[in-house]
Amino acid sequence: MERTGLAKAIIQAKCPKCRKGDLFSVPVYSYSKLTQIQSKCPVCQKELVPEPDFYYGAMFISYALSVALFINVMIVLNFFFNDPDLMVYLITVIIANLLLLPLMLRYSKVFYLYAVGRIKYEPQEE
Repeated sequence: MERTGLAKAIIQAKCPKCRKGDLFSVPVYSYSKLTQIQSKCPVCQKELVPEPDFYYGAMFISYALSVALFINVMIVLNFFFNDPDLMVYLITVIIANLLLLPLMLRYSKVFYLYAVGRIKYEPQEE
């Protein structure tokens, strides 16, 4: 039986209990159903929404990811373009946020579920 590692399960957005079932019904980098996570794992049937409004806490992680993106874009622009105009900063940050929005929203939920969801990994016996 093959065991899936924690990092691989998080990157692939898999269920924290079995690490096989998908958390989202559509691909991770998709603009449809951006914030809709499956209520139960399709493989192990574990409840993926531990309580109502559980994923509101993921907004803090999403905010942190946006701030990190903003800081990284600023550093890259300063390094490569030697302090460009303010409009260059604004346009670049807006475009980067729009392109990475699906990833940031979805992975904030994945990180939040793995961090505070209290779901332990239980490899299934075959």
